[in-house]
This record gives sequence, C-alpha cells and structure tokens, in this order.
Amino acid sequence: MIIDLRSDTVTKPSKGMLDAMQSAHVGDDVFREDPTVNQLEERLAKMFGKQKALFFPSGSMANQVAIKLHTNPGEQVICDKYAHIYNYEVGGVAFHSGASCKLIDGDRGMFTAEQVKVSINPTDYYYSQASLVEVENTTNKGGGACWDFQEIENINKICKTNTLGFHLDGARLWNALVAKNETTLQYGDVFDTISVCLSKGLGCPVGSVLIGDEEIMKKSLSLRKLFGGNMRQVGYLAAAGLYALDHNIERLAEDHKRAKEIGEVLTKLSTIKKVEPIETNIVIFELNDDVDEAQFLSKLKEKNIHIIGMGSNKLRMVTHLDYTEQMHEKLLGELKSI
Repeated sequence: MIIDLRSDTVTKPSKGMLDAMQSAHVGDDVFREDPTVNQLEERLAKMFGKQKALFFPSGSMANQVAIKLHTNPGEQVICDKYAHIYNYEVGGVAFHSGASCKLIDGDRGMFTAEQVKVSINPTDYYYSQASLVEVENTTNKGGGACWDFQEIENINKICKTNTLGFHLDGARLWNALVAKNETTLQYGDVFDTISVCLSKGLGCPVGSVLIGDEEIMKKSLSLRKLFGGNMRQVGYLAAAGLYALDHNIERLAEDHKRAKEIGEVLTKLSTIKKVEPIETNIVIFELNDDVDEAQFLSKLKEKNIHIIGMGSNKLRMVTHLDYTEQMHEKLLGELKSI
C-alpha cells in the first residue's frame, strides 16, 4: 500500500468521474462550441454571482491572466509574502504583466485591511502604483489556513476606496467554504476576479476556472490564447469538473477530519518541534533541530509513505479523496512507531 500525501493533486479520477468524462458531449472550444465547457463556465459564473467564467488548463495560468487583466506594466500587486503567485508561479507577475509584488508580512499567509492600507504607495510620480490586491484562500504555504471573511470585506472596502482590483486565488476555496460554512455568493460579492481549482481537493485530472464580470473578463479569452491555453475538445475535462461539483465538495470535511487526527499524533512525537494549526486538509509540521529532514523523509519512504519536505526542517502532508481510512490507520500507526 502506497500512501501519497505530497499533495491533493495526486488523485486519480473515480469511476463515476471517468464515466462522466467518457459520455461528455464535446465540440471545438476555440470556436466556443464545446457544450460541456460552456455548461461548466455558466454554472460556476452563476454560483459566484458573476457574468463570465473561463476554463483554464492550470490555476497558475488563470491567476496570471487575472493579474494581467488588472494591471499595467510598472504597477504593483499587493499580496502576502507566502502568496502562491509570488512563490510558486515562476516570477509570472513580472514576466507576463511587467508588474512587481508589494509583499505583506502577514500571519500564515493572511493579512489585515490596515496592512493593505499602509502598503499602498503615495501617488508621487516616482512610486510604483498599486493596482491590485491578491488574496489566497485557503493559504497553501500557511498550512491550509482560512481567512476571516469579515477581514476580506474590510480589505474590499480599502480596494474600492483606492480604486484597486481585488483578486482571489481560490485554489482551495472549496476547503474554506466547507470548513467555515461559507458560500460562493459571499465571495463573488467582494472579489472582482476569482480563480478556482478543480484538480486539487475536487479530484479532477486537470483544470481551473477564472470567474468575473463582463467588463473585467473582456480580454480573458484573448489572453488565454496569448498564454497558449486555448484547447479543443476540452469538454471531456469540463465533464470531470461538473461531476466534481456535484459529488466531491461536501466530502472535503473527511479530509479535514483526517488531517486534524494526523496533527494530534504528530504533536505527541518526540521528534516534532511544532505542528501548525490545522483547519483544512494541509498539515505542516517542524522537526526538532537534531532531527535530519532527509533521514526522516527516507524512513517514511521505506514504509511507502510519501510527503513533501519544505526545507528548514519543515514538512507537509495533504489529505485527499484517494487517501482512504485504511491508509489513514496505517499512517497513524507508522507515525507512532517512528
């Protein structure tokens, strides 16, 4: 038995999802003639109370197109120092949009409206002008932390007062919605653009969707083409997304429960210095200074347990729909024996 907790992207489509994909009605999406893609886009736009949505092959591409929609070269994107768009998208903010990031030193990837306010540069001509505030929910590098929605609303007010765009990297927003009992319409009401991933917690093989109103989304299709993201009979993948929306959201609570149970075991191990607070499906923990990270990972690998090393003796586990109860019991037992 191989237990792979490196990410919630390692899942394989279930039989039900494969059946939905195989029976999908498809067309050429470059001509906007794929009915299943159109159905997925229309459904997600409606879920968030927006007018438009566009399917992308990856979350990074969806985020980067959103940034380009909101910014001009030389402008700034205000985001947290842990933000995925800054750390894990290959410098795309600079490369694609010619913009820079103004980093906020937040808490586990989250910041306050007051921190946004003081991060906005003066209007003097020699300053780079902010044009966008970006939020990530849940926070990947912050250990799956969920934002306080009231703080998001406060940031929205700052954005409106200062004529700034407001983008949500919602790669794991589904987890936040389940954990906090929030709704898609709440998020659609405060953000200008939202990217949601279908290939993480929802178990699809590929796909993210960018959502926004007509005006901001005007150039999204041409930018997707510019970035090389146009696809043909992509309805097979969109069908997986529709299936996931119907079957794989509520079950995220199981992932959250198992992640918390893993955390409880880790806190009792003598080799562990600290376990970050666990709200959703990501477990980040730190080894004691005298424990070798490579050796710790190697011991787990010998037991067919695969997790990610983040450097500086920090490690990560991510629960997901292919992580079964049998795997969970085995993992907990093996951790106790380390």
